[in-house]
Amino acid sequence: MEGAFYTAMFLAACVFSLASPLEKAVCDLELPDSETGKVTYTTNQVSWGCLGQKSLKSTREVHVLNLRFPKGVSELKLTIQVSKENVPQPGDVHVILNVQSPIILLLQDPEIPVNLSLDPTKVFFQEQYSNYSFLPDFSQMDELLNWAQRIHGDITSYAEMDDPQSIVLHVGQALTSTIPCVPESDFNMGSTLTWEAIAQGVRGCRFSNVPGKKVAHILKVTQGSSSSLQTVEVKMDLSCPLGNPAPTLETVLILQGPPNVNWLIDSNHNVQIGTTGEYSFKIFPNKNIPGSILSDTHQELLNEALMKFNASIIASYVEIPPASHIALLAPSCAPRVETSPSPVLTTPPMMTCYLPLLSSLLLPQCSPDSMTLVLRKEFMMVLKCPIKQFSFRDPTCQSQEIANQLVLSSTFYGCGMNVKKGVILNNEVAVTLTSSSAPIQIEVNCLNTSAFSVRMEAYNSQQFLRTSNTIELGQRVYVQVTVTPSIEELSVYLESCSLDLGPEADPVELIHDQMVRSPRVKLLIADSNPMQFSFLLRGHMVPTPMAATFTCNVGLVLQDKHETKTIVKTSMKLNISSPIPTSLGMPAVLGITFGAFIIGALLTAALWYIYSHTRPPGKRQPVMATAPASESSSTNHSIGSTQSTPCSTSSMA
Repeated sequence: MEGAFYTAMFLAACVFSLASPLEKAVCDLELPDSETGKVTYTTNQVSWGCLGQKSLKSTREVHVLNLRFPKGVSELKLTIQVSKENVPQPGDVHVILNVQSPIILLLQDPEIPVNLSLDPTKVFFQEQYSNYSFLPDFSQMDELLNWAQRIHGDITSYAEMDDPQSIVLHVGQALTSTIPCVPESDFNMGSTLTWEAIAQGVRGCRFSNVPGKKVAHILKVTQGSSSSLQTVEVKMDLSCPLGNPAPTLETVLILQGPPNVNWLIDSNHNVQIGTTGEYSFKIFPNKNIPGSILSDTHQELLNEALMKFNASIIASYVEIPPASHIALLAPSCAPRVETSPSPVLTTPPMMTCYLPLLSSLLLPQCSPDSMTLVLRKEFMMVLKCPIKQFSFRDPTCQSQEIANQLVLSSTFYGCGMNVKKGVILNNEVAVTLTSSSAPIQIEVNCLNTSAFSVRMEAYNSQQFLRTSNTIELGQRVYVQVTVTPSIEELSVYLESCSLDLGPEADPVELIHDQMVRSPRVKLLIADSNPMQFSFLLRGHMVPTPMAATFTCNVGLVLQDKHETKTIVKTSMKLNISSPIPTSLGMPAVLGITFGAFIIGALLTAALWYIYSHTRPPGKRQPVMATAPASESSSTNHSIGSTQSTPCSTSSMA
């Protein structure tokens, strides 16, 4: 018996020793990024977001995009689409784009005019676009939202995202929100916004002491807010872009997600599938295959890949938010066999400096008498532009290094400066890179603001015939702003206008960011010279102001050269008069007189009616003398006879 016991213990130990390499296999997800798959996904969920209330008849929309990108220069594709719903088409769409690091923006041609607010020192258009205004720098969400609401009114949508590759914004939708836009974390934007992101934290590993070369990719989709049935399309690409694919390896695709998700798989290779819910292949979309219940935690999923699918390598493991499309790129290439040493390059490598962005960064700063260009060295490092120096058209005017910046400056009459039509300053900047002997020529332009004059005049009629320096409350005022000289290359517009009514009244904002701020303001001609608009003040103001200062900021910009945008301020003093009550026409006077007569007559009749119905009842009594009758009485002689006859009594009464 004792021998049998030891024999059994020995066999059990052998069995345990054979199973333990599988049961205790270690996989610490330490595979380098170069050997893991790249995962991108399209989703409606943002880190912070909200949808605001909107009237069904409203055509004004304000969308705020608060984006965070990694350090360096990133690229973003932004598409703005108009919804086909049966609602009024949006007529005033404003998109606020806030970023903290430089990006190159590819804006797909919108179907409708869209006004952008952005920082032109951080957002650079891949193609020319001029319909934008300056956005201050905001690092906090509350500051950005407060500014947007103060300038543009109610917010239609707010979305905060990390490193988006592309964004599709749908405008003109019938939003049903009944509350203002208050951001919430992990918010689903629904059909208003979808965006594509690169999944962060893709990890991989090799199981220790496990033979074989079976590769597994594990994609875990977290639970979303919706419980309805959803289809997630998964595209898997294992091709080798270098043209030397690896020998056929067994591949496993494990998809773990909520129970309401069905998977639609598009793959160019044969793969073994393990999913939650049902799945189908894109080539046979109507043939659903039931999946198997998978574990939930990442360690359990790793063990399942090992025990159930016999995978020895986890090439990708990543968790992503609810998504509609997922793309897995995991190139499978054979190692290259070097038959001879790589040739040594004897010529400098191809220049990697992104010239359009470099041109956008060399924006001239124009003062009343000089042009200055400043380029920070950290931007040169980000752009991979090793700039040795740069100079104006006159090569003797070279940049100077000041406080980690390259600064180039010139007066309007030096360094080869050209002055066109007395107001346009033109020069060329020759940028010399350390990797190239031939300089890069970049044209720069400025506007000589001191050569412009802006005249603002007020009128009392839309014919703009007779000027007036007085505003009458309750009467419309017509304003004309003229810029001289007027040249065809110059575009002018009203940036903002306001009315300062003095310390006893709040200032009145008429125009801001090229848009009217009140229904009482009408833009007549806003983007040509001269510019015209009108406004109407309330008929009664308490206390009534006596004077006002009228101020307008006029934008000047050379056509197709938005970097030359500059603002010129002009103002004028106006008197304020109140409506005079006596200044009434004859019909009004006659009407008031007749009304007063009718009121007086009715009041007299009412008083007589009250008097006649409130006297004591009964006949009147004859007036009797209080003293004995005496013919010699002078009083009786003066009053009359005292005989008590009906006639005499009647006459006495």
